[in-house]
Amino acid sequence: MEISEDKRAALKEWLASGKVVLQPLTLPQRELWETSPVPVADVANHICCLINIRGVLSPEACEDALRRVVERQEALRLSFLPGKAGPVQMIRRTAETNLQYRPLPDGLFHNEAVEEAANEVFSKPLDLVRGPLYRAEVLRLSADVHVIVLAIHHAIADGWTLGVFVEDLCAAYVLGIIRPKERLPQVPLSYAAWGAAEREFWTPKELERRAPFWRSQLAGTRRLWSSLEGPITAAGPAQRLVLHFPPDLADAARELARKTGATLFSALLAAFQIALSRWTGEPDVLVGTPTANRTKQSVRETMGYFAGIVPIRGYVEPERTFAESLKTMHQTATDCFANAMPFAELAPMLGEKPVPGHNPVFEVRFALQNHPVPDVALHGLSASLSMRSTGTSRFHLGCEITVVDEGLEVVWLFRPQLFPLAEIKNLANLFQAILAAACSSPDSRINTLVGKNA
Repeated sequence: MEISEDKRAALKEWLASGKVVLQPLTLPQRELWETSPVPVADVANHICCLINIRGVLSPEACEDALRRVVERQEALRLSFLPGKAGPVQMIRRTAETNLQYRPLPDGLFHNEAVEEAANEVFSKPLDLVRGPLYRAEVLRLSADVHVIVLAIHHAIADGWTLGVFVEDLCAAYVLGIIRPKERLPQVPLSYAAWGAAEREFWTPKELERRAPFWRSQLAGTRRLWSSLEGPITAAGPAQRLVLHFPPDLADAARELARKTGATLFSALLAAFQIALSRWTGEPDVLVGTPTANRTKQSVRETMGYFAGIVPIRGYVEPERTFAESLKTMHQTATDCFANAMPFAELAPMLGEKPVPGHNPVFEVRFALQNHPVPDVALHGLSASLSMRSTGTSRFHLGCEITVVDEGLEVVWLFRPQLFPLAEIKNLANLFQAILAAACSSPDSRINTLVGKNA
């Protein structure tokens, strides 16, 4: 991050006046700076969503509500000060809002207009030094239909954060109407305080205690795409393919997990790793899966980048049954989660160094999203959240699954310069077919599921 002269002057003023507080990076933030193959300032690190609002919305009241949320959530007042030893967090004591209002012209196809406006918001870089590290725009479709387009940097947010933001914004909107002089309550634990507690917990002794597990667990792993060892340009958001597994398949996967003493996550991951093994021709499959890192009740209302990521290795043995493979996968995942450690510490411990375009340790991300996604109805307004980008384009390939009323929403994120869309569709179809076959016949050998060449 380079700082222009005008920014330097502003920084000196802020620091001298006591308007900002400096804090070290949190461990998840360190992961972005130290291990990500994508430059931190790249728009690939933007988390993007649409908040669909039904009801009569006042632009002034919306601006006031956002101001209240910014006051409550220090993550929205964060930016970063570069330094020779690495960046630090700058937390402003107060901050202005970053909200625009745009009425869409009549006569346009609103879906197309919303997408065009959203892409414009999503694609603008955020200034890591000056901040704020979010951008919001209210699109007016009609008197009682609005869409809030939100882009927020991954350094101050994760998937859970978006749900917190929607709930806070709606609560603040109503509070501003019925009790305008009141503030939102403080969060039980601030993001900076959580970061300090994490740094205190992850001592060299604690890290070394967990190191033998990971050195053993990941010994001998190799990259799935060995032909892609050179630098890869990884700028910009990943391409998305959104598909759905029907409700009966989702129910069957849950029932299979129950019967084998596993979880829905383990059942989906076992099928995914078999599909990935077939697709790549590699029996040894390593993926990373995110963890919310919000086990403490005190941080469930706090915005910020808390999420960690855990490598999970699976070795696909074609002669084993799917049920046997699932039990092994469930135990492996349980052990990996129990020994989880910050990825910013794990990668260098394993001797991994950043390579442009390549994520350290693993290239594939697999997630079953279980963070709250609120549908809020308050004071004549309703709000629902629609994700567009999770800020995880640093991986070659991602599969994100969300439980929805219609079954399972499966979002594939991939780099089009590496994988044609047709190949991703083939992988997606293979994943669904293997899961369906496993659910109907879990005691079948893996090499008979769907067919060897499927």
